[in-house]
Amino acid sequence: MTTSLSPFDFRTFLNTLTALPGIYRMLDQRGATLYVGKARNLKQRVASYFRENQASARIRSLVSGIYGIEVTVTHTETEALLLESTLIKQLQPRYNILLRDDKGYPFIHVTGGDFPRLTLHRGSKRAPGRYFGPYPSANAVRDTLNLLQKTFRLRQCDDPFFRARRRPCLQYQIKRCTAPCVGLTDAEGYRRQLGDALLFLEGKSGQLVDELAQRMETAAAALDFEIAATYRDQIAELRQIQQRQHVESESGDLDVIACAVQGGQACVQVLVFRSGRLLGSRAFFPRLPEPDAAGAVLAAFLAQYYLDKAIPAELLVSHPPDEATLLAQAFQERTGQRVAITVRVRGERAHWLEMAQHNADQALTARLSSQAGMRQRLAALREALGIDHDLTRLECFDISHTQGEATVASCVVFGAEGPLTSDYRRYHIEGVTPGDDYAALHQALTRRYVRLRDEQGSLPDILFIDGGKGQLAQAQAVLETLSVTGVMMIGIAKGPERKPGLETLYLLEGNRPLILPADSAALHLAQQIRDEAHRFAITGHRQRRAKARTVSVLDGIPGIGPKRRQALLRQFGGLKQLTQAGVEDLVQAEGVSAALAQRIYDAFHGEA
Repeated sequence: MTTSLSPFDFRTFLNTLTALPGIYRMLDQRGATLYVGKARNLKQRVASYFRENQASARIRSLVSGIYGIEVTVTHTETEALLLESTLIKQLQPRYNILLRDDKGYPFIHVTGGDFPRLTLHRGSKRAPGRYFGPYPSANAVRDTLNLLQKTFRLRQCDDPFFRARRRPCLQYQIKRCTAPCVGLTDAEGYRRQLGDALLFLEGKSGQLVDELAQRMETAAAALDFEIAATYRDQIAELRQIQQRQHVESESGDLDVIACAVQGGQACVQVLVFRSGRLLGSRAFFPRLPEPDAAGAVLAAFLAQYYLDKAIPAELLVSHPPDEATLLAQAFQERTGQRVAITVRVRGERAHWLEMAQHNADQALTARLSSQAGMRQRLAALREALGIDHDLTRLECFDISHTQGEATVASCVVFGAEGPLTSDYRRYHIEGVTPGDDYAALHQALTRRYVRLRDEQGSLPDILFIDGGKGQLAQAQAVLETLSVTGVMMIGIAKGPERKPGLETLYLLEGNRPLILPADSAALHLAQQIRDEAHRFAITGHRQRRAKARTVSVLDGIPGIGPKRRQALLRQFGGLKQLTQAGVEDLVQAEGVSAALAQRIYDAFHGEA
């Protein structure tokens, strides 16, 4: 394996990575997704990117930008394939451009009308009717349609052909249609056929399989082995095609929540299903004041997590939460409908819980391993700087702006176990010359350490500054003015080509630069803190800039004056909610016509 030039410790990561199937997301220094991939064996697939003498230039370029990898475990490679497609469409990673076309996966469309037809469908689902899928390939859809046509004898011809018929077509002759086009079956009879097909598409095909099995046994008993073989093939095809994809499941909204507890820490994994589709997953790591059981962790998590979020009708949980009845009552009062908290499940739901539990276990194992690596990097930093005491708190500042616009300063904090995100802070910089990074840094440091001094907050052991001697001088001036002592200050300056591994560390003590080897664990820690500060700063800057520009967009829409703008912001609860609203939502607002709603929607989504 090659030596990594990024702070990502891939060796430690691979030691804890599972060999199960799933998807992996490779992240850059800002946390943006570089690449999404699927694997039958996650450990083998991810390890293949870090082989020595990697032949592919594209892979070498990808690996050089990796600062982290996140995984989601699935049960099969097919599930990983579907989830991979969903994430690629959502995230549009840079290195996935040539991986997949923009057609997406195909669906089966059941049209409206008195005699609905079944057809393969790709693209937006605007036409009336019901959609089932997605399916892994168009061939899978065609196989399913063929089976449905043979079993339920529903029409698949298009509407002009259907309306023009005066006598039954060949499909009726070969017993693949009941000829509703010429009245050989009425609407009620056709609806019964369609109802059976919809049950099959919804996954309720047990009755159908039992009936086919009975027919097969009857034919075999009558020594009609050819017919029996046909039924046998139909049953096999039914079971193969209708293997439910656990990331694309039955209609309905629910969250699947699993908890893992180990080493005095906990991970809660949440899988979000809406309208039967897995929209995503996320791991949470609640702080435990003391070792606790999974039920207590889940009870505290559920109460806090759904405090300001929409609650689905059903929550599947891996362990019985403490006071589950009380939680359900509180959720019901808040939503006005019954919310089921379910633990013991079978079939598909058991499969989903198992998937969530796998991911919770994997995420917690990776976190515990990462914390062990953090302690190693802290020890290496102590040795490199000649510090003889433990490092318990590190802070780093960075400045982000676009040609002086919407300047934001960030402060990130790391402890002995990694990032302390609850202690992160952002500062909107005002009253300085646009583009003056020194003045912006001076203002942010002053606001930060005046507050810590007045409130007797915890001072860092080391204060990192993204920059060189000039930025370091600003930090020194602020701390001397405030009489803050005992804080080591280090500037992290990028190398001449701004490549990872070529940074120079500037220290006040002795006014000496410190250049560490590219594979130094101490340098990796400094890079990680600096990159986290940069990510946090640029995210805040983009949010601030987008907010200002969104207001400008709203002001520029014909028919939107100051009063109506304020009314819209008030009715939707802010700019973010307004930009996410659809045309049908905007029309519901007071004083907004259909035409104005369309103009507002187009303005926010860049449509002419």
